[in-house]
Amino acid sequence: MANTKQDEFMKAYDACHDRFLRYCSSLAYGKMDVQDLVQDVLVSAYHKFEKIENKDQLLHYLIRAARNRSISIWRKQKPQTELTQLHADRLADQGVKPETVLDIQLLYRMLDKLPSKQKDALVLFEINGFSMKEIAEIQGSNEGAIKTKISRGRKKLAALMKDDSSNSVDSLMETLQTITL
Repeated sequence: MANTKQDEFMKAYDACHDRFLRYCSSLAYGKMDVQDLVQDVLVSAYHKFEKIENKDQLLHYLIRAARNRSISIWRKQKPQTELTQLHADRLADQGVKPETVLDIQLLYRMLDKLPSKQKDALVLFEINGFSMKEIAEIQGSNEGAIKTKISRGRKKLAALMKDDSSNSVDSLMETLQTITL
């Protein structure tokens, strides 16, 4: 029985591993350790796997669980500057230029100033490459509302970053898509 559950879970998770890891990396940037978040969510999802009705939608379940878990962790802890440095070191190890690392840190600070639904939609769409339809399913919304959130989020983000950076928001989003935080 346990092997069957484990095999089913691993098969379902295998299909979404990369996208889930990328989402957790972008969600946790500067706030918590990515591996801790991923492990917490996966352990929880494994224990509740039988209760998940649509196993093909495991990615959506994992994303909601990661979002909820991260909010819970953020409420309990103080901001930790060493996590930002840890993420910066990981980016540097990947060969990312120091000025790009600074731009990424600025982008995440500005993203934190957006309303949570806009921020989540932008992170899912721009950084993680989810489709509008997938984001709508994850957020329990419709595609039109997601397009609006993304459009308004882009405008607000561009306005926030206008004075703080010479790089455009679009070029930063493209850079983030190519690296793993």
